[in-house]
Amino acid sequence: MKTLMILNDPPYGTERTYNGLRLALSMLGKAEGLELKVFLMGDAVSSAKAGQKTPNGYYNVERMLKGVVTKKAPVLLCGSCMDARGIRDEEVVEGCRRSSMEELTETTLEADKVLIF
Repeated sequence: MKTLMILNDPPYGTERTYNGLRLALSMLGKAEGLELKVFLMGDAVSSAKAGQKTPNGYYNVERMLKGVVTKKAPVLLCGSCMDARGIRDEEVVEGCRRSSMEELTETTLEADKVLIF
């Protein structure tokens, strides 16, 4: 099953991105044959900024994204949203990559399910 997860909120301040990534990791660990793609747009592109430092005991979305990438799920970032926030390609977590509205459109049309956080 092809599933697209779109995350819109900032990495910290709300828990939508955190909960979306928790679900993504859980799905990747349990669903056989799942083809999951995660698309970060709006303030969520900041989630893929490398070098995040969070207090001990606090979740870290950078580590969570690395777990998603390790499980072979593509993490795509809205290029316009990156530009608007001054995030350069070389500043993002390894395995995450710049994308476009065109690719999001294609991925959405191909998906069996779309989950939006």
